[in-house]
Parts: sequence; C-alpha cells; structure tokens
Amino acid sequence: MSLTHISVRGAREHNLKGVDIDIPRDTLTVITGLSGSGKSSLAFDTIYAEGQRRYVESLSAYARQFLELMQKPNVEHIEGLSPAISIEQKTTSRNPRSTVATVTEIYDYMRLLWARVGVPYSPATGLPISAQTVSQMVDRVLALPEGTRLLLLAPVVRGRKGEYRKELAEWQKAGFQRVRVNGEVHLIEDAPALDKKFKHDIEIVVDRLVVNADAATRLAESFETALKLADGLAYVDLVDTTVAQAQSGNPPLDSEQGDRATEAAPQTGKLKGAGIPDNRIVFSEKFACPVSGFTISEIEPRLFSFNAPQGACPACDGLGERLEFDEDLIVPNHELSIKKGAVVPWAKSNPPSPYYMQVLGSLAKAYGFSLDAAWKDLPEEAQRVILHGTAGKPVTLTFIDGKKSYDVKKPFEGVLGNLNRRMLSTESAWMREELAKYQASQPCETCHGARLKPEALAVKVAMQDIAHATRLSVVDALAFFQSLPEHFNDQQKAIAQSILKEIVERLGFLNNVGLDYLNLDRTSGTLSGGESQRIRLASQIGSGLSGVLYVLDEPSIGLHQRDNDMLLATLRRLRDLGNTVLVVEHDEDAIRTADYVIDMGPGAGVHGGEVVAKGTLKQILKSKGSITADYLNGTRSVPLPDKRRKGNGKKLTVHNATANNLTGVTASLPLGTFTCITGVSGSGKSSFTIDTLYAAAARTLNGARIVQGKHDKITGLQHLDKVIDIDQSPIGRTPRSNPATYTGAFTQIRDWFAGLPEAQARGYKPGRFSFNVKGGRCEACQGDGVLKIEMHFLPDVYVTCDVCHGARYNRETLEVKFKGMSIADVLDMTVEDAVEFFKAVPPIRDKMAMLAEVGLGYVKVGQQATTLSGGEAQRVKLAKELARRATGNTLYILDEPTTGLHFEDVRKLLEVLHQLVEQGNTVVVIEHNLDVIKTADWILDMGPEGGVKGGRVVAEGTPETVAAVEGSFTGRYLKPLLTPRAQAAE
Repeated sequence: MSLTHISVRGAREHNLKGVDIDIPRDTLTVITGLSGSGKSSLAFDTIYAEGQRRYVESLSAYARQFLELMQKPNVEHIEGLSPAISIEQKTTSRNPRSTVATVTEIYDYMRLLWARVGVPYSPATGLPISAQTVSQMVDRVLALPEGTRLLLLAPVVRGRKGEYRKELAEWQKAGFQRVRVNGEVHLIEDAPALDKKFKHDIEIVVDRLVVNADAATRLAESFETALKLADGLAYVDLVDTTVAQAQSGNPPLDSEQGDRATEAAPQTGKLKGAGIPDNRIVFSEKFACPVSGFTISEIEPRLFSFNAPQGACPACDGLGERLEFDEDLIVPNHELSIKKGAVVPWAKSNPPSPYYMQVLGSLAKAYGFSLDAAWKDLPEEAQRVILHGTAGKPVTLTFIDGKKSYDVKKPFEGVLGNLNRRMLSTESAWMREELAKYQASQPCETCHGARLKPEALAVKVAMQDIAHATRLSVVDALAFFQSLPEHFNDQQKAIAQSILKEIVERLGFLNNVGLDYLNLDRTSGTLSGGESQRIRLASQIGSGLSGVLYVLDEPSIGLHQRDNDMLLATLRRLRDLGNTVLVVEHDEDAIRTADYVIDMGPGAGVHGGEVVAKGTLKQILKSKGSITADYLNGTRSVPLPDKRRKGNGKKLTVHNATANNLTGVTASLPLGTFTCITGVSGSGKSSFTIDTLYAAAARTLNGARIVQGKHDKITGLQHLDKVIDIDQSPIGRTPRSNPATYTGAFTQIRDWFAGLPEAQARGYKPGRFSFNVKGGRCEACQGDGVLKIEMHFLPDVYVTCDVCHGARYNRETLEVKFKGMSIADVLDMTVEDAVEFFKAVPPIRDKMAMLAEVGLGYVKVGQQATTLSGGEAQRVKLAKELARRATGNTLYILDEPTTGLHFEDVRKLLEVLHQLVEQGNTVVVIEHNLDVIKTADWILDMGPEGGVKGGRVVAEGTPETVAAVEGSFTGRYLKPLLTPRAQAAE
C-alpha cells in the first residue's frame, strides 16, 4: 500500500470522525464538500502537517530550531507520505520589498544577467563606458597606422576653477616638461597665469611618440604614469589630421552605437554630445564617463538589488515610493466649505485650536475669498495658497488673544508645510500616527519608482535598464527576454544562455497559470489570495521537484472560467513530474478533471467530518447521499430568478475612471439591484469597484480617509446613505477575537449572564464574564485556556491549562449558569445550537440566526478568528451587516464572496444577498462564479484581456444581453446556463 497510496487511518483532527482513506500517489486528487465539512482538516491539518513534520524531524536538531515546526496531528497512522509542500491562500507577503519578480526568483536571474552581460552607458553622453587594462590600451594604439604621431596626456584638471600655480610647480619638480592648458601646449615654466574665477582644463603631456612595433613597452609605461596622475584616465591626441579623422569616434564604437551617440545631443563641432575632440581617443581603467565623471565601481548582482545598500536608491531606501502628505486626504470632500471643515487636519485638531481658523480668515481677507464657499468654488490661487503657502511672500495674519487683536506680517507656510514641520519635529508616537492618516505613498522623486541607484540604471541590456524590464507585464517580459539573443554577440550569448533559460521558463509558468497580465514589479501585498497562490504554484513547477506531495487550497480563486484550463494543465504537469497533487477545490472543472475525488460531508462542522464518496468521477456521480454528485448530475442547481429587477429608477455613475489599468471607464450601475462585476483576471474589476467606486463613496458617505483611484466624478451618491465593503480580511488578528465578539453578540451574552439571579447575588458585572480582563478569567492562563511551552528545537507545546481545564474562566465565574450552561459552555456551542439555546433572548438569537443563515451554523460561537478561512471571515462580516436594521439605501460591495463555498453554500449565500436587495439596498459583487453571475440583475463585464489589454467595459446589461455580446468571454460561458430562460422566452 505504501508505494502506491497515501494511507490515512483514524484521522480525528478538528471535526474529522476517525476518517480512513487511501489516496493514490502520483495523481491529481480533489477533496471537495460543503464549507466546514473537514476538507482542510484532512488535507492540511492531517496529511500536510504529518508530511512536513516527518521531513523536518529528519533534519539535525540545529537546523530544526530555525524552522516552523508542526504539531503532530490527531491521527492513528499515515503511510506512503512524501515530503510535503503547502500552497495556501494566506501566504501573501505584505512586505513592500516583495514583488512578483522577487517571489518567483525571476529578479535574481535578472540581476545576474545585467551584471554579466549589461553594458554601462554614460548618462551625460549616452555613450557606452567600459573599463580597459593597460594592455588593451596599448593594443588599441598599436592598431593605428604605423608612423602616426600622437600625444599621450594625463587630464589632471577638468573643468575646475583655480590658479593651479602650486600644482604646476609640483608637476615640473616631478620631471614633466609640457602641459596643455585650455587646448594650448606650453612648457610648464611658460604656462600662462590662470584666472581663478574661470574653469580650466589642464593635461600633462606624459609622452610624445610615433606608432611603431617597438613602442609597446614605452607605451605601457607611459599609460601607467598617465593613469596614476589622472585617477584612471588617459587621452591620446592624434597629431596627423587625416589619421585623426579616420580614427574619430571615441571610444571605439560600432555603427549602431555611433548613430546613438550622434543623436544624443546637438551638434557641437566635436563628436556630438560627447564633448570629445575628433582627434582624441579616451582611455579609462575604471567604469567612468570621461565627460561627466560618472563612475561605476563594480558591476555585480548586488548593484541591482533594491534590498541591498549597494543598489538601493538612497532617497527611498529601495522602496520606490515615499509617504507624502496627500492633498486629497487633507481636503477629501470638495463640497464642504472651510468653515464646515473642508481642511480636515486643521478642522479636527485635538484639542480644537482657534489659531488655524484665524490664519485662514486672514488669508481669506488678503486673497479675497470666502470661508463659507465650498472648496470646489474657491479660486485656484486661493486653494494653492491654503495648501502650499505664500512661497516666502509675507502676508498679514490677524490673531485675537482674548479681547486684543494684533497683526503679524510673515510668510505663510501652508497646510502641507505645517503638517510636514509638525511630523518632523514631534516626538509623540500618537501625533505621528494621527498625521500619518493624511499621508499616501507617492513615487520617489529621485528614482521615479525604479528603486535603484543611478549607477544600476546606467547598466543596460539591449538598451534597456533592469527597472524598465521589471515594469513589463509577464507576457511582454516573455517576448523581451526571448528576443535578447538577437542583440548579443557570441560571447554574450554563451554567458546569457543558461540565465535566459531560467527566466523564460519561469515567465512561461506564470503565463500558463493565467497571470500573463501581472507586472513583474507589482508588490506582493496588492495581489489577491488566488494570484499569490498561483505565483507560488508557478515557482514550484519552476523548481522541477519530483516525488513531492503538493497540497493546494483552492487555486482557482479569482480565475475566470476562460483561464481555468491553463491552471488545470499546470496541475497536471505538476503531477506528470512524478508528484502527488492534493487540491481542496469546489470548481466543477477541477472536479471533473481530477484522477480521484474525495467528497467530505455530509454536513458542516459537527455534522461533517466523514467521507461521503470517493473514487473516480464516474464513481462519484453514482454516489447516493452526495450533495456534490447531485450538483454535478444536475439534479440540484442554483435556480435562475423568475424575473430580473429593473431597480428603483436611479443609478450610480462613475465618470472617466483611470485607476491602474482602467482606460477612462464611464459606467452606470442601477440602484436597487444585484449587480455583478465580471471579467478575466486583471481586467480592472477591483480597480473600478474597490479602488474607485468604494473609495470615493466611502469618502463622501462615510467620511473615510482613504486614497481613491483617479476619476472625474461619481453621480448618484446622494441616493445612498452609506457604503459597506465586505472583504475577506480577517475579523481579528488574535485568538481572543471570535464571531461572537465581532458581531457584538458576546457583549449581550455577558450582559445576559450578569443579569442572572446568581450573578446579581454575587455582585458580578458584565466584565466578570470576559476572558480578556482580570476578574472572571483564569489567571493561570490569562484567559487563553492553554499554556504555551517553548521547546527550543522541538515544536512549541500547547498544554491545556490545569487550573481551568481549557474553560478560560475561574471556578467562581463558571458557577453562574443558564439552563445548566456556563459562559464557557456557550462559547463552545455551535452557532446553530446557540440559536436554539437563546431562542428566548431576541438580541442574541437574531445575531446567531444571521450567522446560521449565511451558512456558518457549524462554526463555534467562540471559535478563534485566526482559524477562520477568508470566505468564513467574509460571511461573519456579512452576518454582522445583515443583523443591523436596514435603511434600504445602503450600497454593499463584496469581493468574490463565493471563495471557499460549495455549490450548496453558494445557493444559500445568494438567498441572503438577494434578500438584501429586496429590502431596497444595492449589492455589487466582483465574481467569476457563473451560478452567481446568472442570477444577477445587471452585469458589468470588464476586459477584453488582463493588464494593459484590459481596463475597458466589454459588455453591460442583463445576463441575457451580455451573453449575446460576441467579444465577451463571460457571455460565452454564461450563454449555456441561460438556455432554459431563452427557450421560455421563445
């Protein structure tokens, strides 16, 4: 068994009920089932955890202390395991230094390529600069026609002011006889007096000679002398005019380089742009520009690293951006007047200061504007003066101190200047945090977002610097690197061959998993869970490992149906390399493609944890009692709505949105409808919906201080009272946060327990029933329920607290009971049990019922927030919003709410979302799931492709309208699902 199968026996991790399963090795196996049915418990917490633990335990004790060690899962035994690699959604790095190129290691190979075959170019002249040895210099001179007369010069002074009397005397004492001063050769004793107010050029004549075969030794010695005198530079001036004309073009250039140099600057009578006379050859033993003095000490891979001091831009430390005070955050609402608080930092100063209003009043008097006028109606000059100050020009400021009034005439620094000064001078961490709310990231003014020093950007491959190459999308970068050999000579081809192979392969893998639209310099923190997961998947294929167990968590998240085939082909390739690929997935295509399927269930939470069906697709389809099989067979489905809502007749319109890759999008969304924003990955859905629509609406309706994507205006916001963004970020970052605390039910539960006769008799207040504060909690474990024992190179051991036995409260608190249950018992209940338990307490019951309604009945009331998946966290937030009293004028925005949801869970979620719309609200979802899209009232389809090829509206209207649009990929996949409606219409 161990050679052909992974054999799991007695798995009881979390809600698993003694699962026994044999998974064929070297196959693509999909584990599916309802949310909370135990898929991740089996795949990640049991199989992956044990595979990783065994591998780590095979290492030395010294190595183990540096690795994150996994707990031994609750399983009797597992056989046939390989070293395991997990590719989860939660692995996105938020480090601003982490980019697509660095995560995939493409940037490491790029740095090596630029270091080994890159050519440095002078920023001053546009000419290539290269280091030469003395032998190369001698060979270059000896290649001139025999009999050529020349001067070998050491340029000791280049364009500097001074008299240089002392230096001339020292050079004469050293044995040199002639100098050339400003183009004229003189004996040193006859050198003219120099005016110290003007810049001068002085070159020492080191040697005068005629080219012949016997001059090699003398030339070498003379070059060494000249290079020592002039810090690595030497000039050879040709005396013969005809030879000089034949040899002009210094340093030696091929015809293409000569053309570039000629175009680099206006005609000067000398070599264009270079400032070098026609009869001069320039030699340098360093990477140095002979005109500007621009120098590169060494060209090594670290020069191109923005994470190393040798390469990082000194102004932004390699981040490519700096935090600057943002005018949009300082004046977020242009409809407000100054008196009503348009200038937020001054209006909301704490404590309120009359000083600021007096300053603004003085400016209003001096520049003739009204403090009661809306910001948008103020003259541009007035807005500029308020924000940027009077540019050193004094203005009379009037201040009132008590009953006295006095004038001060001084320049006004402006709101931006005031904030900058306060940020630099304050020592208060609180003040810095407050001021930081008005800052946003802006491209660095020094490197313009390139992250690197000028020296690194001067090195080019095929006339492109490394920053330019990282700004390309994956598909464009692939074309660029594939074309590079055409630009290389034989030596460069030999050096670059193996490096280019690695780069092209990795770019190919990214392309194949549907990430062709991503730019290589895109920071990891801006990637969605699905994108980051597919990047790691591409990296793993690039590593070429075999005999490994890969465990993946829904790799299809954020992927359009069109791109699914590429992803599945990638997973099959991973399998064909000789690996076992275990995928937790709900996507129908993935289930149908799998070699082996395991369906978990039958329900969620305590009702799940069993294998309902297993085998090939044919065997699964014949299974009785499998909800997955019912959906695959078509016996169950998400129904089409009876009719499409027309909305309330009002609409929300975004005008000329240009954030990220959007190309001036103007689109309307009907209010009072269920609207889907669709399109292939990278087409601009999030840029339009989150960065523009939500950000602008939140600033106007909620008073939020967030940066909005560029657009002209949004009309129709007056019909809404608030906007709510329900994303998949965690509901809490500590184990002390849970669904009960997030929804507010825990406060009511504590109040309820504090109101019980036993609690009142003891004088217990609600705080007594909190495990976060002293009083009622167990002090031995400080309310954690477990004690952490650090074990150095063994995994940290968490042992149940021997005082409270995991209950988190002390004995006295636990003695207060309702229906025989203590507060600890209530937290350990499932949500559906809590609905029944608190049926006589409407405030608590309603919150629990709403959690159950969004499909979270299986979750424990006090389950740690850190153990919830992204989809579960999103549904907890949705339940919290649903539990609030609806106004009927709310805009709800959800980003892929079907993440982690089974077909049946999607059906339940849609019931909840449509219920919101029935109350008069507007629901906008970014979604790829066709079951969600087909039930929408209105669709906005973005595309046609991702990245620079996207950012436009391909189709908009009802699903039937979009399905009829020829160029819509969404419409193409949607059409078959609408057939019953189309037939009914006929």
